[in-house]
Amino acid sequence: MSGGDIAALIAAGGFVLLVLFIAVPLLKLGRVLDETRNSIRDLNESVAPLLTELTDTVTATNKQLARVDVITENVAEVTSNISSLVAVFSSAVGSPLVKIAGLTQSLRSALTGKKK
Repeated sequence: MSGGDIAALIAAGGFVLLVLFIAVPLLKLGRVLDETRNSIRDLNESVAPLLTELTDTVTATNKQLARVDVITENVAEVTSNISSLVAVFSSAVGSPLVKIAGLTQSLRSALTGKKK
């Protein structure tokens, strides 16, 4: 065996050791990727029902908000009607009451004037 053959054997042995050292981390990386794939699969399986429930919840909430909107509109209309009713009542009752108060004051003045 010549020196070149020995050098080739040493280089081949070094290459085999290098491949063995690199193979271990690559195998570990393969396991990590498998676990990651399994975790993502499990996550996808559990997210689908959650999204369905979330959609149902949002739909129910939108229905309730529509009902609240109708109630708010009705309350605003009732408030406007009550305000109009108070204005009509004030004008219908307030003016005669002022006239009656003026009349009673005039009568009181006239009666106290006659007594003196």
